[in-house]
Amino acid sequence: MNMQVPNVIAPTPPRSMNDTGLSVVMMRDILLKTMFRMNLETVSEISRTIALPIPTTQELIDLARSQKLLEATGTLHANSGGEMGYQLADAGKARALDALSQSEYYGAMPVPLDIYREQVKKQSIRNVQLTRQQLTGAMGHLILPDELLNHLGPAVGAGRSILMYGPPGNGKSSISNGIRDALGDKIFIPRAIEYAGQVITVYDPIVHSAAEASVDDPNALRRSSNRFDNRYVLCERPTVITGGELSLDMLDLTYNPTARTYTAPLQLKATGGVFIIDDLGRQAEPPQKIVNRWIVPLEENKDILALQSGEKFEVPFDTLVIFSTNFHPNEIFDKAALRRIFFKIKIDGPNQEMFLKIFAMVAKKKKMPLDEKALLHLLKVKYPTISNIYANYQPVFLIDQMIAICNFEGIPYQMTPELIDRAWANMFVRDEKIVH
Repeated sequence: MNMQVPNVIAPTPPRSMNDTGLSVVMMRDILLKTMFRMNLETVSEISRTIALPIPTTQELIDLARSQKLLEATGTLHANSGGEMGYQLADAGKARALDALSQSEYYGAMPVPLDIYREQVKKQSIRNVQLTRQQLTGAMGHLILPDELLNHLGPAVGAGRSILMYGPPGNGKSSISNGIRDALGDKIFIPRAIEYAGQVITVYDPIVHSAAEASVDDPNALRRSSNRFDNRYVLCERPTVITGGELSLDMLDLTYNPTARTYTAPLQLKATGGVFIIDDLGRQAEPPQKIVNRWIVPLEENKDILALQSGEKFEVPFDTLVIFSTNFHPNEIFDKAALRRIFFKIKIDGPNQEMFLKIFAMVAKKKKMPLDEKALLHLLKVKYPTISNIYANYQPVFLIDQMIAICNFEGIPYQMTPELIDRAWANMFVRDEKIVH
């Protein structure tokens, strides 16, 4: 399996239980709960599941055996390279049930918050060196004016907050996604972190695209062959995109009272990556309130979260936050909030020349032949009805509509004034009173 060597410094696998930074009791209880819930018997299976190297796992098993919580089954598993099997003793089952009543968390050992904090610094979004070439490469599917790239490049390279504003349909969301693609390297995401004895799960397959886990070789029982601490997953830099559904409570720790476990909020899952707040101004809470929630994190590179007990604690905030809105910033923010957003970039609609360029590019891509008569009809008859305001989404929309009509009518792809009229009719809804 080829592993692309990431640009960031990999977290080293713990060589002993002491290296994990976790308390012995917590580790022992997670081991017992995992064996109880998943019915595991061999060291290699257990090692893979609790995400520790085999020697460290063996050390933990030996400790549990010395406390009469585990016992060797005396069975050598042929399909596991002749490994010894282990099972929970009665005292081990009782302890596992007791530990599960306090927290249902089992599986990968968490990374203590302080140790994770150090890893965040090593792989900070602010360390990313972004070149003009990388940015244009990632935006290849978009036709953007040079001036826009001149503003975007330094903004992304600084890893600070960006506000993109302008009329709808001009690619603010596509540009946000392009920024994410331009970053291109990989970082290490913890499966879970630990603070004050509480476990908070961070790795989320929906947000994080895993590149590879590092697995120990069971035949090298006393030698760890892990290339990095397996409590982390090597992933693309994460991207979290939220829109009108964003509410402030999504930015708090989620506590599951049944399982008595915590899940990291969206911005913690986005650490080391990009957090896109699309359609700002469409949320239930006013935009000013949403931006106020980000003021401390944006200025101090740390966020404050609270446990069920009310105890507050700091977590690293290392995220490129992109706010995207169709409103003018002065309509939705006060000056103090605007001052705290590092870059403000207007994403405007194209001029006529740029519009034609995009239209021709889309037509070529979709195999729709261009027709001069139809284009003149579009520019001279249709666009004046909307004060000649062009938007980046319109070429795709109009050409897709004409393709759909041609498919329905069973005619070859073509562009005519009549087809332009039919496509245009679907782009806007006529103002009229609906009589009930």
